[in-house]
Amino acid sequence: MNPSQIAVALWTLVVKEIRRFTRIWPQTLLPPSITMTMYFIIFGNLIGDRIGEMDGYSYMDFIVPGLIMMSVITNSYSNVASSFFSTKFQRSVEEMMVSPMPNWVILSGFVLGGMARGLGVGAIVTVVSLFFTELTMAHPLLTLLVVVLTSALFAVGGFINALLGKKFDDISIVPTFVLTPLTYLGGVFYSISLLPDFWQGVSMLNPILYMVNVFRYGFLGVSDIPVGWALSAILGFIVVLFGLALWMLENGKGIRS
Repeated sequence: MNPSQIAVALWTLVVKEIRRFTRIWPQTLLPPSITMTMYFIIFGNLIGDRIGEMDGYSYMDFIVPGLIMMSVITNSYSNVASSFFSTKFQRSVEEMMVSPMPNWVILSGFVLGGMARGLGVGAIVTVVSLFFTELTMAHPLLTLLVVVLTSALFAVGGFINALLGKKFDDISIVPTFVLTPLTYLGGVFYSISLLPDFWQGVSMLNPILYMVNVFRYGFLGVSDIPVGWALSAILGFIVVLFGLALWMLENGKGIRS
């Protein structure tokens, strides 16, 4: 395939993925906004007033970046995991595999589709947060960069989950038992400086902690972790997972459900 044909194939796959989740927006876009609104009301307003300040900011201002990032992570991941597994389950993935379309285009198409949903939900949650607090961005370009990279990372992770899944229940195991706990323990609701030294060290093993902190730094200018380390970790994870997903796809790993 020449570059023009590759571009058409990639664009078609991305548009298909976007139409997939926008067609059922009451199931894909509305629930996250309602859930985050409840977080803002309960944790930000009701509990936040009792907690007071965190790292020199009101509790509401402190948790907003983490909640936005949490919505981006979960939706980027779940969109690709469910979409590609459905394609695999319906046996339509074989049609793409035997087409002239390169495997990296297939992978990129699903990842970009997942990113579109993750970033879309993140934008909705950001708008919702404006009803509860005034958002300011200390570093706008860094904020945009880290949210795009994080969305890409977890979209690739969702693709790998779909490849490894054998039944529909398998694509919910990782989000339920791995992704959700890591997100809640990733500094969304608290600063790790509040933890004892031992648990601060344990928290440093959580990759989501790096993403949440850099994103919060983009908004507030405060972070528990050096920004350079965090960005390096995110980029490293993306390269490793993208390479792994592409290798699995090229070798037919997990294509047979």
